[in-house]
Amino acid sequence: MLSFLSKTILHGRRLIKIEAFKCKNHLYILQNSPSLSFSTSLNQQSFTVSYLMKTCGLSPESALSVSKRVNFETRNQPDSVVAFLKNHGFSETQIATIIGKMPCILSSNVEKTLLPKITFFNSKGISSSDLTKLFAKNPHILRVSLEKKIIPSFNFLSNLFQSDNAAFGVLNLQPRIYLYDFDSYILPNHNILRQNGVPELNIVKGLRRVPKTFFVAPVVLKDNVEKVKKLGFNPAKFTFVVALDVLGSISKSTWERKFDVYRKCGWSEKEILEAFKGYPLLMAFSEDKIKSVMDFLVNAMGFQALLIAKRPNLLGMSMEKRIVPRGFFLKDLMSKGLLEKKLGLKMFLISEEFFLERFVYCYEEEKASELLKLYNEKLNLAAGGKLKTAKSYKIC
Repeated sequence: MLSFLSKTILHGRRLIKIEAFKCKNHLYILQNSPSLSFSTSLNQQSFTVSYLMKTCGLSPESALSVSKRVNFETRNQPDSVVAFLKNHGFSETQIATIIGKMPCILSSNVEKTLLPKITFFNSKGISSSDLTKLFAKNPHILRVSLEKKIIPSFNFLSNLFQSDNAAFGVLNLQPRIYLYDFDSYILPNHNILRQNGVPELNIVKGLRRVPKTFFVAPVVLKDNVEKVKKLGFNPAKFTFVVALDVLGSISKSTWERKFDVYRKCGWSEKEILEAFKGYPLLMAFSEDKIKSVMDFLVNAMGFQALLIAKRPNLLGMSMEKRIVPRGFFLKDLMSKGLLEKKLGLKMFLISEEFFLERFVYCYEEEKASELLKLYNEKLNLAAGGKLKTAKSYKIC
């Protein structure tokens, strides 16, 4: 007995290795024995992965990931779904996208689940190309109940907009709108806005442009309506709806942080609120975007911070495509003696066409060609991040 224990202790590591070898052999046998369920499961997954790659167009990585969320023993059912999608104009890329996002669609009943939805939208005048784009963007609509969700929601929007195409436009802009309970969200929130003096025209525009405004709980929207009214917004103007969207999209702490950024830039509380009233998106931009625009216009271009508060929509302009290239281009014109006086902030707000007419094409052909080349260089450098801008955020 003692001899046995001694051998066991002395050769413990060897025994462990032997047992591990036995376990590996058993696992190998299990994996390669067609009579065992484990092997069947592995074969099934292998078949699924192969099918997803060869028939559905998924990459090996995506196919392996998706195979864990879908299960079919034969290809009859998924074949019918893939064939249905192809027959209705879905490209191979769109089919791969749909299955990658929602693999359970491969088990859908074509006649009962998929076809009725296509038929419904086609009956409303929606083109096949628009439908394929929509379903590729959000395939979950294909699984939503047609009778309980899609039809009543679509009819409500169609009646509200007096247009089937407009109703589809909202769905295209915000595909998940049909996942919401219209009776619990859209209808009550629509009524709240009407009761507070928001014109029907602006409600319709709001659903088109900022549909997320209507996806909050009615009690929350009602509270936000009161806040926006206290800030001085006129319910009769569309900025009232935009302000609701902005206020409903950010937390109180985020609002306070951004408010503090503007305050550090030199704006008073009154000026911040006035700017917000004129341009509610002021509070939708990131803190870095706010700082970079303000810093460039003040430090690089020499404008007073308070002047920017009078034109808050400057914060919505692209740094790379407009503010930076135009700023440096105008500075070059001044250095060349082509501009005699300092220009105002309006130069960043005018259209591209008018900007070129005012500062490029107004010169003779040879000079205009030279200036256009210079301006395009500024655009390309700014787009590539090669134009050095003020990054110190000194004023903020």
